[in-house]
Amino acid sequence: MAPQGWEGWDDYARFYDWENARTFGRRDVAFWRDVVGRERGPVLELGCGTGRLLMPLSRTGAAVTGIDRSAPMLARLRARARRRPPATRPSIIRGDVRALPLPRASFGVVAAPYGMLQSLLTDGDLDRTLAEAARVLRRGGLLGIDLVPELPAWAEYGPRVSLRGRTRSGGLVTLVESVRQDRRRRLTIFDEEFVERRGRRERRRRFSLTFRTLTFDDTMARVQRAGFRVEAVLGDYRGRPWDPRADVWVVLARKA
Repeated sequence: MAPQGWEGWDDYARFYDWENARTFGRRDVAFWRDVVGRERGPVLELGCGTGRLLMPLSRTGAAVTGIDRSAPMLARLRARARRRPPATRPSIIRGDVRALPLPRASFGVVAAPYGMLQSLLTDGDLDRTLAEAARVLRRGGLLGIDLVPELPAWAEYGPRVSLRGRTRSGGLVTLVESVRQDRRRRLTIFDEEFVERRGRRERRRRFSLTFRTLTFDDTMARVQRAGFRVEAVLGDYRGRPWDPRADVWVVLARKA
């Protein structure tokens, strides 16, 4: 059976913040806050997860909404949001980015950061999501996309320890990871095993996360076919222009 992009994220919720604090961290937060700060109107983040980016964006003064399919991810986001004054909390929706339960032309910005669109594993799913982003954006509204182009270049390897560290509560977590490539379907699959130890107790959580990487030209063509005019393509979070060796692809496009 073909993998589905949403599979694995419920199990990942418990460890998502722990892992990202040790890997990607907050390196894109200032960039997206600057983007949102220059625009007008409400902001929608697709695949908001535990709120790693959504919570900082909600401090910009804009009305911010996050949508995600994973209930465990959103449970952690809601717990985080409850610690904020009600007036500064983001709106949180559980839903499918391919069929947004939101009115037409209701946002000034739609953001799909940190490779979110790469969890859409078919052309149809990607095209539907881009069409939905166009539908909920106002005329002239901004679509922001952040992609991770290096995934197809990762070497395949069997189980090995990728990370180890303590949780805030003092437990020890070890990530044992494998990488597989499906070149024909342009998929990169991460087989994850998180081993959590506290004293003599041990808990293991196994799941897989699958990502799809299109070519640069194909990505640009799909954004344009969805009704967007590409305004800028950047190669990092400091605003440098894109080139084929860029670590990230950041696409900023306007609804035509």
